[in-house]
Amino acid sequence: MIDPAAEKALADLAARRWRVALPLTVAMLAIYFGFILLIAFDKSLMGQLLGEGLSVGMLFGALVIVSAWVLTGIYIWWANTHYDPRVRALKGR
Repeated sequence: MIDPAAEKALADLAARRWRVALPLTVAMLAIYFGFILLIAFDKSLMGQLLGEGLSVGMLFGALVIVSAWVLTGIYIWWANTHYDPRVRALKGR
């Protein structure tokens, strides 16, 4: 039989994980689809040159990739500092 306190702690932990993961996911989707919509509906902006060989579209594309790394890094930091220690504590019960 599962300890009710442990079951509640596990459900609490799962809810916290969703409260962190969902906003990060929404942010990444907004960034990505915003980029795609700019490509689709404002080609002139995306094609403007900022310098030789560098357009606004290329810069934004690179920023999409960097934002994915940053958002993933935020989740990894959170998981390592908050989520994983609580999982280990629950396993130790």
